[in-house]
Amino acid sequence: MAPIPGSGLAKGLAVTLRTMTRKTVTEQYPDALPELPPRTRGVIGLFEENCTVCMLCARECPDWCIYIDSHKETVPAAAPGGRERSRNVLDRFAIDFSLCMYCGICIEVCPFDALFWSPEFEYAETDIHELTHERDKLREWMWTVPAPPALDPGAEEPKEIAAARKTADKLAAAAQDEPQEGES
Repeated sequence: MAPIPGSGLAKGLAVTLRTMTRKTVTEQYPDALPELPPRTRGVIGLFEENCTVCMLCARECPDWCIYIDSHKETVPAAAPGGRERSRNVLDRFAIDFSLCMYCGICIEVCPFDALFWSPEFEYAETDIHELTHERDKLREWMWTVPAPPALDPGAEEPKEIAAARKTADKLAAAAQDEPQEGES
């Protein structure tokens, strides 16, 4: 059976009319911010206090978009007769987001939890050279990182928290046993 001339046009107009009568689902972006899923990969935030300048993130990055500079600093002995120690001090931590492919390898390999995914996504720049963000900007994004999900109610307490609680209890007990100033 031969197709009726003009039937394709009629089908196309039917689709257009159906679409025109539906309610629009467009979100007016600048006025209404989108509701993002909890694990959105927006940008990488840096918790600088945890960074030990181990360079694992920079070495494992497949795009080589992480730039780290540091210097060694001597720390005096903690106890009399002890030896001085040296530690790395972070001078520069930058990520070039024009090269980054948002794979998350740097976050996974960080043994000290210094890098986190932030859901922040509004960091566009007019010049590609300005997409290299330094540690100050990465630190700002750290405060937009959502809290981790709650543990299962029946799960064991993490070892780190149990050890910290045990130490805090010992210190509290020792503080109660010592006499207060002015007491005999």
